[in-house]
Amino acid sequence: MQRINKNVILAVLTAASSLFLIFQLFYFKYYLSGKNGQGFSNLNGIISSQETIQWRVVKKFLNLVTNHKVPVFVVDSALLQVISKDVERLKSTPGIHPQCHCFCEHRDVTTFGLQDALWEANENFFRAAEKMGFQWQKYEGRDPRLEGIEDLSGTKIPLHYLFKMTSHIIHLVVFYERSSNYLWHGPLRLKRKMDRKFVPFRKLQFGHYAGAYNRPELILITADQIKMWIPKDPSEFLRETLHSRFLECRYKEARSFFQLYPDDYSVDAIEFRMHAKRLLHLATSTLGDIGVTFWLSSGTCLGWFRQCNIIPYSKDVDLGIFIRDYKPEIIPAFQKAGLQLKHKFGKVEDSLELSFVEKHNVKLDIFFFYEEDHYMWNGGTQAKSGKKFKYLFPKFTLCWTEFEELKVQVPCEVKEYVEANYGKNWDVPVKDWDWKNSPPNVQPNGMWPVDEFAEVIQIY
Repeated sequence: MQRINKNVILAVLTAASSLFLIFQLFYFKYYLSGKNGQGFSNLNGIISSQETIQWRVVKKFLNLVTNHKVPVFVVDSALLQVISKDVERLKSTPGIHPQCHCFCEHRDVTTFGLQDALWEANENFFRAAEKMGFQWQKYEGRDPRLEGIEDLSGTKIPLHYLFKMTSHIIHLVVFYERSSNYLWHGPLRLKRKMDRKFVPFRKLQFGHYAGAYNRPELILITADQIKMWIPKDPSEFLRETLHSRFLECRYKEARSFFQLYPDDYSVDAIEFRMHAKRLLHLATSTLGDIGVTFWLSSGTCLGWFRQCNIIPYSKDVDLGIFIRDYKPEIIPAFQKAGLQLKHKFGKVEDSLELSFVEKHNVKLDIFFFYEEDHYMWNGGTQAKSGKKFKYLFPKFTLCWTEFEELKVQVPCEVKEYVEANYGKNWDVPVKDWDWKNSPPNVQPNGMWPVDEFAEVIQIY
């Protein structure tokens, strides 16, 4: 037999290898092009770490809720932070992307939200979850929408569900509609006989306290071959999450207060509360339209905290605003809304205070707060003399609450805030209140120079 030339064999093998490599490259490109369908049926070879446990559990859970028409949406901060960086591409090109996007790093918990009004819990859903391999637990709490001074029964409602498979946890947070068109979720509280080792509860993002959110608009995206509903603006939802803590009105304490100090149901008190409520609604919409954050302050805050109501003898509505949030549009915005500017004391750099009045002579007082190293303060000015006063408060943050059918903010450290302003006996009504002498946190702060009176003492 004629001897085969080794160089020919080598050349043939090299050509065959090159053709095979070219075929593989062509096939890989063609397969991922999206022109002929989605191609891969799973993420093998696409996601680094070869289908993470989180990816598998999330995919199973979303298949479960899709089959049972349970409309969940992503509220997980870690997941939304990743998605927000590339949301437009994920929204506009829902096909397969070769790189791992959302489930590359190991995480113990993935969190979804669910609006209670959009589903009805049934046993079939939970049985199906068990058949898929999920263990689950339900956590209930009192329904604050049914509570009031007259009724403290608090019907139990589901607040949180936890689904566990292997080492991953799905946390399902139930959101409820509240009266002023926002969404609320309750805290996750463990009862005595509950399994405290079921999941690492400290790792849960939601449930340490109640929260309040604006109703999000949702969009559908596809990431890592999983379809998920997310808030249309993930960055805005993440900002809300940072400041979502919610404080409930203390109806039990309010009832005890009214047992000691019966409420005023006189015609004047009823009319004042009606006008003050309308004024508070007007102030909320006006400041909201120009993007200014505020909170209930002074007597209005005391009324919410002590008796879940407007104090009838206060004769005004009091709001606080951080001076960093001041905008020149505030005065013209309220004037456009129909309020008259009553006085303007101080200046932006020092002790600014605004007062407006509505047609029924109910005042809206806005106090601007300044921050120092160890405390916060707002100023006061005596118009006749030019004397300045300073009201000191311990540092505080802001929480949401519901008051007079409004979602508004109050200091989270509200007891300390109220005690600073009204002393340890804040729970005892005082009708004769002198703003210059009665508050325990007031102190002299010098005098305005006479040549500045025209600027810092403006009365209309």
